[in-house]
Amino acid sequence: MVTDNDFRDPDFRRQLNETVNSLLCLKVVPIFNENDAISTRKAPYEDSSGIFWDNDSLAALLALELKADLLVLLSDVEGLYTGPPSDPQSELIHTYVKEKHEGLITFGDKSRVGRGGMTAKVKAAVYAAYAGIPVVITSGFANNNIIKALDGQRVGTLFHCEAIKWASIGDFDAREMAVSSRECARRLQTLSSQERSKILLDIADALEAKEEEILAENEADVAAAQQAGYENSLISRLAMKPGKISSLANSVRVLANMDEPVGRILKRTELADGIILEKTSSPLGVLLIIFESRPDALVQIASLAVRSGNGLLLKGGKEAKRSNAILHKVITSSIPPTVGESLIGLVTSREEIPELLKLDDVIDLVIPRGSNKLVSQIKAATKIPVLGHADGICHVFIDKSADLDMAKRIVLDAKTDYPAACNAMETLLVHEDLVQTGGLNDLILELQEKGVSLFGGPKASSVLSIPEANSFHHEYGALACTVEIVEDVNTAIEHIHRHGSAHTDSIITEDKEVAELFLRQVDSAAVLHNASTRFSDGFRFGLGAEVGISTSRIHARGPVGVEGLLTTRWLARGSGQVVDGDKEIVYTHRDLNLEA
Repeated sequence: MVTDNDFRDPDFRRQLNETVNSLLCLKVVPIFNENDAISTRKAPYEDSSGIFWDNDSLAALLALELKADLLVLLSDVEGLYTGPPSDPQSELIHTYVKEKHEGLITFGDKSRVGRGGMTAKVKAAVYAAYAGIPVVITSGFANNNIIKALDGQRVGTLFHCEAIKWASIGDFDAREMAVSSRECARRLQTLSSQERSKILLDIADALEAKEEEILAENEADVAAAQQAGYENSLISRLAMKPGKISSLANSVRVLANMDEPVGRILKRTELADGIILEKTSSPLGVLLIIFESRPDALVQIASLAVRSGNGLLLKGGKEAKRSNAILHKVITSSIPPTVGESLIGLVTSREEIPELLKLDDVIDLVIPRGSNKLVSQIKAATKIPVLGHADGICHVFIDKSADLDMAKRIVLDAKTDYPAACNAMETLLVHEDLVQTGGLNDLILELQEKGVSLFGGPKASSVLSIPEANSFHHEYGALACTVEIVEDVNTAIEHIHRHGSAHTDSIITEDKEVAELFLRQVDSAAVLHNASTRFSDGFRFGLGAEVGISTSRIHARGPVGVEGLLTTRWLARGSGQVVDGDKEIVYTHRDLNLEA
């Protein structure tokens, strides 16, 4: 039991250090407490001459005296919040930056237990942190929070003297970025269709005008990726080849000239005499897009957001940092001040993603574009709806009636045109009759000549003498695929449903009944007949561009363009009607023409 006077005695402080070190060597944990019994203070904080006022400031003082590596202050809440912890709008501040947060946080009454409360904890934490001792304020009720803090996990609120240097966006800025994007999106939605189209046309012109700068930054990214030893497939996606800027500008112009998607009346109904209800198309709100490697995706996504009236936050891969930065600058400089450049925010650090994924009250949809691992991690880390696909296990089934020359062209295109794409063929299913006719052998030779490594299912590995695949549910993303022999179209459909990812699947057949059966029964986002799986793409589907491909069964499926970034709203126009228990109102529910 100690008092503030003890710490005025140099002999006590020396003895304190020696005693604590000795106890710790013996694996004994000393416990200190303010000696309330002999305290002369009438109330907390009143005695300005005191060295400490409560156990929080005592803990900070002891941490400094003992040169601690870390001070953990336990509370009855998770940490320091932007407002009252009970308020759903309050956000936990993971990193306290004195320069930002001092003066912005207000505190309620002191703790129910003892003296002080959060006010005392923050004062003590700031005092210790800026004297060189890192501090974490976290909940004492949660399991293992002390262990988690010692392990460096993100729990509670961290106080550190150098927080301003590495808290690049911080807790407030993550929210501010999303809120600003929403505010800009609402201003964008007030513009006329022609005004929104002009923004897109200005973006297209700006891309072409800044082509040299964009390509120079992209070349620097490619050179850095090569020096870092990245895989050739990633470098291929990263590089913006000659003509790419012109192609992107043209795709933006296509979007600019499309029919207005926002505010379209989808249905008009007379509810009762004098009250008309309209179902209209409406932007989703704020989108968070996380994508890897391909900087051209930034242009597609940004132009789709403008066309659909949505706010946008973008996080590209670090390998495309320079390319993304210049493209973002070119695009946002084309957005008029009446809307605001904050319409499209660029997130520059991976560390900022966890904070953004928590903002389910201001971000409406997350779209991850990248590897299976990336998509799975995003889905597991957020309560925000996620639109995307974790796997791209696409099948091509060659029926017994297939034109084999056509089949070769389609299969080779589906596998070798762009092996890393999510719509590339990963499994080839072949009708067993083709084994007898020799048609399968010719196709296998063609694939091998193109450098495709083949792995077989139980039947195909035996018949073709190729290594057996470890799993049918595997996305190679390279010049490799699985081959299996099936009895008929029904067996093929069953195989696709069991082992596929509901992305894109194709049948090659001259039998129209078999084709229709396949098209009706295969439950995938895109199903094709006598065509390569590589057609499953926003541009090729005529959407102008895409933000990604979705295998979700809620909202959009397949390539997602403007339509997939819209939802609906109901607008009702009455003349004084009231419900009043439905006693005097006569519902007509009469469908009306869409034109007012």
